[in-house]
Amino acid sequence: MKDTPMFRQPFILFQVIVILLSLSPVAQAISDDPYTEPRAKMIETIVAHARFSGEALEGGPLDPRVLQVMRTVPRHAFLPKAGEVEMPWWQRLTGDDLARAYSDRPLPIGYGQTISQPFIVALMTHLLRTEAGHTVLEIGTGSGYQAAVLSPLVKRVCTIEIIPELAVRAAARHAEIGYANIEASTADGYLGWPECGPFDSIVVTAAASHIPPPLVQQLKPGGRMVIPVGPQFTVQHMTIVDKGTDGRVTTRQVLPVSFVPLVRAE
Repeated sequence: MKDTPMFRQPFILFQVIVILLSLSPVAQAISDDPYTEPRAKMIETIVAHARFSGEALEGGPLDPRVLQVMRTVPRHAFLPKAGEVEMPWWQRLTGDDLARAYSDRPLPIGYGQTISQPFIVALMTHLLRTEAGHTVLEIGTGSGYQAAVLSPLVKRVCTIEIIPELAVRAAARHAEIGYANIEASTADGYLGWPECGPFDSIVVTAAASHIPPPLVQQLKPGGRMVIPVGPQFTVQHMTIVDKGTDGRVTTRQVLPVSFVPLVRAE
């Protein structure tokens, strides 16, 4: 049968749509992102670790919302850029090896601080039990990565960093990428941020020798805090602090961990 314009036109129209879609900003961004595959492998590793961490996960699988967010957050963007901070040459990641940002290990970000291991970020975020209307406090902004992971999951993220250089750098990253619901402060995180609270949940990304009372006070009834507790430079324990609706506080340890110490103002 001879082709007629009636049969050709739908095919031509389909070709045009495909071409236009391939040129759209979203499609271009996806095709130009060299870190899509490393992020996917990072998620596979996190899920594999989670299979052996049932007790720490409170008996269930990792929150799929957390995994979905971590599939998209550009972890590599939260590492120091060349010349941004003085670091030994063996700690620096250049444009050629930034994919290592998605390996399941902590990485140095300068000033004696690190960006946490992806599995630990996923675990802590999962344990917070975030909801879309929540306000969350983060103690220890660091690189800004944990706040970026929280941002799509909640209404508001308040994050505190005591090292000014890290606070400025993280705020710049958040602005560049477009995390509009993150509010930042340079202060002593032990004291919390009363003006930004009270909080549905609090995450502390540095090890404290004890659970800070000001943070417990700023936690809403029914709220939860996740914090590593223990001596400096040794094994600590990831600790869940639950505040009942009656104000009673209970704690329990879920996993041995190793975090940099919580820095206090002098």
